[in-house]
Amino acid sequence: MSTEVKKQEALSISKPIMLFDGVCNLCNNTVQFVIERDKQAKIMFTSLQSEAGQAILQKYNLPSDDFDSFVLLKDGTIYQRSTAALKVAAELGMPYALMGLFLIIPEPIRDAVYNFIAKNRYKWFGKEESCWLPTPELKSRFL
Repeated sequence: MSTEVKKQEALSISKPIMLFDGVCNLCNNTVQFVIERDKQAKIMFTSLQSEAGQAILQKYNLPSDDFDSFVLLKDGTIYQRSTAALKVAAELGMPYALMGLFLIIPEPIRDAVYNFIAKNRYKWFGKEESCWLPTPELKSRFL
């Protein structure tokens, strides 16, 4: 599949798309957590480093080389950091949707905690040399 076709596919998906740091162990474990709980396969995934991820970042004028932010594209709107994580939790239904209550905490406070974890994630959870590849069964959920 050509690069241009991949970019167009990424930009035309109607499902929520979760963008994550593909070499971060914490991020990869989060993807696996979401996959296990998203029984209706509502959420699609792509790494920030992938062609599809880069196309989304470019379209929404986000930095294409800063992988410290968890990003969710839903209904044409970009959510980042703690807001993205809480919106993903809401997609998983109960009991995870209860995490949406944390949205009442001002975003700068939530993002300060998020940024602290993001800054230390490689030190605490490790880093891979390359992006995690989904199994053949899960491949259809990845761009």
